[in-house]
Amino acid sequence: MQRAALAVALLGASVGAIKIDFTDAASVKNGASTIAYGLVKYYSGNETGQVPGILPEPYYWWESGALFNTLIDYWAQTGDDTYNAVTKQGLLWQVGEGNNFMPVNQTASEANDDQGVWALAALSAAESGFPSPAADQLQWLDLAKNVFDDLVARWDTKTCGGGLRWQIFTFNAGYDYKNSASNGVFFDLAARLYLQTKNSTYSHWASEVFEWEQKVGLISDSYDVFDGVRTEACGTVDKIQNSMNAGIFLHGSAAMYNATSSSEWKTRVDGLLKGVQSTFVKDNVLFEAACEGQGTCNVDMQGYKSFLARGLKATSELAPYTGQTIRPLLLSSAKAAAAACAGTTTKMYLGKPGTVCGFSWIAKNGQVFDGKIGVGEQLNALSAVISTISGGAAAGGDDGEGSSGGNGTSTAGPSKTSGTAGPVTASVKPPSAGTRVAANAVAAVVVLGGVVVGLL
Repeated sequence: MQRAALAVALLGASVGAIKIDFTDAASVKNGASTIAYGLVKYYSGNETGQVPGILPEPYYWWESGALFNTLIDYWAQTGDDTYNAVTKQGLLWQVGEGNNFMPVNQTASEANDDQGVWALAALSAAESGFPSPAADQLQWLDLAKNVFDDLVARWDTKTCGGGLRWQIFTFNAGYDYKNSASNGVFFDLAARLYLQTKNSTYSHWASEVFEWEQKVGLISDSYDVFDGVRTEACGTVDKIQNSMNAGIFLHGSAAMYNATSSSEWKTRVDGLLKGVQSTFVKDNVLFEAACEGQGTCNVDMQGYKSFLARGLKATSELAPYTGQTIRPLLLSSAKAAAAACAGTTTKMYLGKPGTVCGFSWIAKNGQVFDGKIGVGEQLNALSAVISTISGGAAAGGDDGEGSSGGNGTSTAGPSKTSGTAGPVTASVKPPSAGTRVAANAVAAVVVLGGVVVGLL
């Protein structure tokens, strides 16, 4: 992005709001740059004494993977490479000695869905042509494949007829739970790898996971995606729904439809999209149904809408006939999200004054900023705003009317299997082993303020 354009965006932010004209691509990109700037200010992994790839407390490791995925999306849609170096550094630092996103600093507590989220970030890098690692390092697509292999090996037919458990290790609470998040990232990974490679192993597993979800009742006849089942009571479904699960199953289904032109996958895309409309849309904007209305969303839940926005955007391109339904929803959500980026700066938010993004995009009593701030809120808003950009500015993209995928400019690189190769060398010298300075907890009280943005 040109410096002058960035200056305009920051000037608009400095007077207390993010103002975006959604009919002007430059204005959208300028607004997105302001949100991205505020997002990255929460990240300190590139600072001296910190561990690259790690967000401070209270954020869990999976959300760092979500952060980098969103920054890859941001680059791909806007062409702004400001955060490419920090994104590449963070992803490679957390690869681990097995080249499968199981680093020693996370392995003991890592879950299947955590590992899968990082793999999806690597896959997004491959799909978009994000700058590749060095030629002697494992490449983005290979990293995604390695995690896929891990998940295949953990497929458990001893209980509930299949499925991935939430946790990888028996000693962690939740090992007795098979959840749609873990199986969803596995499904999305398999489907998109099939689109990239046309290797039938990936399509087999995409079908296997989706059909298991249906058989066990985690995807209903009306294509609602429920949370999970306990292994000791496989017939009892926890029917909580979240937008992340809906988004990743929709994305993967659209990838399978694009790759196969199958009427079966089209039916699934249509059903999941209808489920999104009925469950996760309120007042014509994306809404976290399980908790937003009650104000009970935890830190994890506050970042789920970014996955749904990404899934909807991808679906409109992979299954172009859905665009007439999806694009108006993404536009109205983006407008509302930008309007909600009107909070005042606090000691925990170091972005531009008056541009703090809130969580809910539904105005209450005339107030568009709800006072809830954090990484998830910035992720959601950024994903929503960039979802309105047609095609992609960075790696050529398409015309917004659909794509069959492709590996962009990311090269295949040397083939290394999970668990057999040496450690990946990060792009900068690492800090001493074990160093990590915990950040202060997010302030409980946020001062409300800022000027309500008037969208043009």
